[in-house]
Amino acid sequence: MAHDVSPVTSRVARPAEVRATFRHDLHPTERATLTSWLAFTATFAGVRTVTHSIRRGRGPFRNLSVGGQHLHHYIWGIGLLTGVGAIAVSGTEELRTHPSLALAYGAGLALIVDEFALLLDLRDVYWAQEGRVSVDLAVGVISITGSALASIPLWARLRERRGRTADTAIA
Repeated sequence: MAHDVSPVTSRVARPAEVRATFRHDLHPTERATLTSWLAFTATFAGVRTVTHSIRRGRGPFRNLSVGGQHLHHYIWGIGLLTGVGAIAVSGTEELRTHPSLALAYGAGLALIVDEFALLLDLRDVYWAQEGRVSVDLAVGVISITGSALASIPLWARLRERRGRTADTAIA
């Protein structure tokens, strides 16, 4: 016998519910914070995956060089943050609050943080065995924790939304 599970009583949030809550129930600052953390986390994970595949010589990715000089990905991060800063300082309100700005901020920051040891030492110690695994793990944990903490308002509003839906269904 099939069980009819009402969307109100279901414990798993449907993507449409999460999207609606994100768009309509979160304050713009909460949306920007969550978007930035998720972009940071996804970019960091993607960069780690790509750089490991390059290092192993697997996959379609290769290092990018200009005139024999390797272009590290922190350069792209600095470029993204420069653009974000320019828009934050002189952009219109519509541009400053656009979701792509939060996305660019999180992604740009992840590109820089991923090569932070290189920036501090100014030598290519990126793949030095000492500390690389612990740095990867630390930044990974920080990004996931930040994303989880930034998502708390989303899940709280989703519970509120579901409560309102349940009250309406009962009435």
